[in-house]
Amino acid sequence: MRTTAVWTAVMDEALLSLRGAGLTWDQVATELDLSRNAVVERGRRVGARGPRRLMGETLEPRDRLARPPGHPATWALITDGTVLAGEPYPFPVFL
Repeated sequence: MRTTAVWTAVMDEALLSLRGAGLTWDQVATELDLSRNAVVERGRRVGARGPRRLMGETLEPRDRLARPPGHPATWALITDGTVLAGEPYPFPVFL
């Protein structure tokens, strides 16, 4: 890897296209033979963004009514990874 980077318009275009193709900052740095920090800083300056992620199918409809306290779906989100994982809600709301 080089110690200093002399950024040109060609390198900027390469950075933008690689990042737009979905490569991580590490992969872009390897491709351009530069340090990751130099590539990240330059990418921020020229507005390099990663590919857009589609999340529409995983989201619930906006007009869904709020779930009551203790609903199994929300209780599982709260307790997963804790000592309460798999335990029922403490109040007998959903049997």
